[in-house]
Amino acid sequence: MAGLSVDEKYALISRNLQEVLGEDKIKAVLKERDLKVYWGTATTGKPHIAYFVPMSKLADFLKAGCEVTILFADLHAYLDNMKAPWSLLEKRCEYYQRVIKAMLKSIGVPLEKLKFVKGTDYELSREYTLDVYRLSSMVTEHDAKKAGAEVVKQVDHPLLSGMLYPGLQALDEEYLKCDAQFGGVDQRKIFTFAEKYLPKLGYAQRAHLMNPMAVQIISKYVAVSGEHSSNVAH
Repeated sequence: MAGLSVDEKYALISRNLQEVLGEDKIKAVLKERDLKVYWGTATTGKPHIAYFVPMSKLADFLKAGCEVTILFADLHAYLDNMKAPWSLLEKRCEYYQRVIKAMLKSIGVPLEKLKFVKGTDYELSREYTLDVYRLSSMVTEHDAKKAGAEVVKQVDHPLLSGMLYPGLQALDEEYLKCDAQFGGVDQRKIFTFAEKYLPKLGYAQRAHLMNPMAVQIISKYVAVSGEHSSNVAH
């Protein structure tokens, strides 16, 4: 949206969010250029109606002139207790891309302003793999478990792969060259994990934008309208 001031752009970027970490960082970037934002979704199941919550926020980012990248986190989906079998990763990504593009089109979001990336496009590279090893030499078991507690499937006998998950999500910020990562408030522990550990690798600390969970939004609507609703989580 041409002609917007820094404050007007920030108002669009931050409206209806539950929390912003790094407001000053975002405003500093906006004074120089458009903000680069990424949103990731693990390709673990079927996109559902609650996906319209982040979609509407992506529309706000685009109105504010942001460069937006959508990451189809296929490797993450496999590492999270193999919610997506390795043999299905490619087809899951194709399915997600088609569904999410259709959802975005249905609410008038111009796709030409978006970039779509698969995790395995770069997460299997030599440089990324080396950074995973570098990060694993710094992160404690406690921090890895804590970071993934709200996102990674919790089981009685957790796999090592689940503890790698937060580190990969942190590294994605650097490899996607974003200024800010967007996600639900359930991602907060991973976001603060990234803020702690990326600088230890010599990378910039990013800002983080957090939506309320879809169930919170639906519950608020139900309370106001008096209607009943099923429990839909983002």
